[in-house]
Amino acid sequence: MVIDGHQHFWDPARADYPWMEAAELAPIRRAFGPSDLAPLLRANGIDASILVQCRSSTGETEEFLRVAAATPFIAGVVGWIDLTDGAVDETLDRLRDSPGGDKLVGIRHQVHDEFDPDWLLREDVQRGLAAVFERDLAYDLLVRTRELPAAIATAQAFPHARLVLDHVAKPPIADGFSREWADRLAALAECRNVWCKISGLATEAKWDDWDSARLFPLVEHAARCFGEDRLIFGSDWPVCLLAGSYGEIKSALDKCLMKLGPQVRDKAFRANAQRAYRLPAA
Repeated sequence: MVIDGHQHFWDPARADYPWMEAAELAPIRRAFGPSDLAPLLRANGIDASILVQCRSSTGETEEFLRVAAATPFIAGVVGWIDLTDGAVDETLDRLRDSPGGDKLVGIRHQVHDEFDPDWLLREDVQRGLAAVFERDLAYDLLVRTRELPAAIATAQAFPHARLVLDHVAKPPIADGFSREWADRLAALAECRNVWCKISGLATEAKWDDWDSARLFPLVEHAARCFGEDRLIFGSDWPVCLLAGSYGEIKSALDKCLMKLGPQVRDKAFRANAQRAYRLPAA
């Protein structure tokens, strides 16, 4: 089973997406759903995907679970809950008992949008994370360089939990190589309970001036840090459309991973996502 470890659905006509208000995001400010993605997966040899939350809404999570229940290619849903809510246990149990709840594989929050770089370390957030991990769910880390120290401390605080770093922590590719990002990524990788998604890189570069050769040093550094067993391919569709088509993004990351060896590439497209999200083998 070949897996796209990171994709989204949304419809701005039905809900608000504050992060989508910038003028340069106009090309993706329209509805995207399963019928749009299905032919792209077939054309690119992808069998299954992980559907990831787009906004801070348990309603969206419930909707995504219903969509997953009716969409065979969705292997799992990474949803959203309010980790600071005192009723987080009840919310998680309700989601898991709802239609499609068996496909809830993880939780995510837009941590890099929080004012406090140590938001993850707040006592109420840590209690919420404990509830997530008690139910054997993964937690996706949506952070940049600024929040990596808090992500490291969180991974250390929950050594038996599963955490998945989104978009290689969004390295500032358009501005050049960042030593601070590289060093903090390496420190996070020392936590053996963290996986790293090779995703979202083209949109961190200059959208009209990138190729696989420019992305490769970032992918190579991530591979050096996390090793072949903790890298996960993700398209970040449809956000990726700002920089290239689904096929162009998949091809570029495929080339980067293949340069590291066919075994690295194959694990990033298959087994690593299955282990990180506890997916069935088929």
